[in-house]
Amino acid sequence: MTEPNNSKIPLLLTPSSSSSSSSSLSGTSSSIQTLGNIIVSVVGTGVLGLPFAFKVAGWLAGSLGVIIAAICTYYCMLLLVECRDKLQTEEEGPITQQLQTYGDLGYKALGSTGRYLTEFLIVISQCGGSVAYIVFIGQNLSSISNLSSSSFVLILIPIEITLSWIRSLSALAPFSVFADICNVLAMSMVLTEDLQLFDDYSNIKAIASIGGLPFAGGVAVFCFEGFGMTLALEASMRKRSGFKKVLALAFAGITLMYVCFGFFGYLAYGDQTRDIITLNLPKDWSATAVKIGLCVGLTFTFPIMMHPIQEIIEAKLKEASWFQKLCFSNAGERFVVYMSRGVLVVSLALLALCVPGFGIFVSLVGSTVCALLSFVFPATFHLILMGSSLGIWRKALDYIILSSGLAFACYGTYNTAVSSKF
Repeated sequence: MTEPNNSKIPLLLTPSSSSSSSSSLSGTSSSIQTLGNIIVSVVGTGVLGLPFAFKVAGWLAGSLGVIIAAICTYYCMLLLVECRDKLQTEEEGPITQQLQTYGDLGYKALGSTGRYLTEFLIVISQCGGSVAYIVFIGQNLSSISNLSSSSFVLILIPIEITLSWIRSLSALAPFSVFADICNVLAMSMVLTEDLQLFDDYSNIKAIASIGGLPFAGGVAVFCFEGFGMTLALEASMRKRSGFKKVLALAFAGITLMYVCFGFFGYLAYGDQTRDIITLNLPKDWSATAVKIGLCVGLTFTFPIMMHPIQEIIEAKLKEASWFQKLCFSNAGERFVVYMSRGVLVVSLALLALCVPGFGIFVSLVGSTVCALLSFVFPATFHLILMGSSLGIWRKALDYIILSSGLAFACYGTYNTAVSSKF
């Protein structure tokens, strides 16, 4: 069983470069294509919760949180590439099926336990992102109608079940681009509204509360999606030696955009900032159009978010003896697979109905599984796979990231669990 890439499949890669079965070390994507793929893979709906995170932590603390999260995520992404390159050199020859994914590195570092732990956290992370999509859609549609958020979640269930039965993700990929375009339009509209609303800095705080720092940190970590795409993005480049520079350029631009968006959103609405900033927009036709566009795009990209979960679950099902006995025909296998996908959609929708708020949930996911996947595991794998060749300062840095990531995950989880007052 192999780990799937991620929910945000690179949409600009050529078929040969994005194929998981390719045995070539070099891809065909240019630096510009790779830059676009990184942006598509990283930027998601979490950015619309940043102004609320700045409200909870303060504009200075929120800005530092985003910058620190960006630097650490960038460094840890390079650690994964470094580990893969080291293994590639030792095993000689082109990339094999055993060295293509995050789960493969987990297996090389910690054996089967490492693979299962990595893939388990990826499933939980993807489930968290899927639930965030549902909550986002429900709350935004509720804000422009007389129906409750729960009603829209229930309406969404049969639609998502039907979409989950589509086998070809390429048919849904254009909707991911559409959702990203709507994200950009939403951010542009919010910034325009922000600049018209604020008149002074008296309504905002540099540091709102110490307890809000890990909360904002969790949201910031969640905003840097696409960690599982690191190896695929790097391997897709025609000139892999330029990946580090391209990744740095992408992260610099994304980080600047995040800080500005969070700061100006909080500056405009102050203590009235909602956990999804689009809910602060006026109820005019342009704001309504953007909200509907966002919801339509996310409705069709929800199956892409779920795809990694389905791959792992279905691979496990096919290994089970009862499944092999039950599915003695292709029709029987399809029926069981479709049923499992339907049950998964219903389970995530029911979980979304229990979520107290978008911001709190996003911070919780970011503080737990995202922190482990983004910081703890890369540093651990790096120490295990390359420990003998590392200098004392590189080892010390890995240990700092590892211990800080664990501390952040523990405290951030506790803080988010009791942060309903925010």
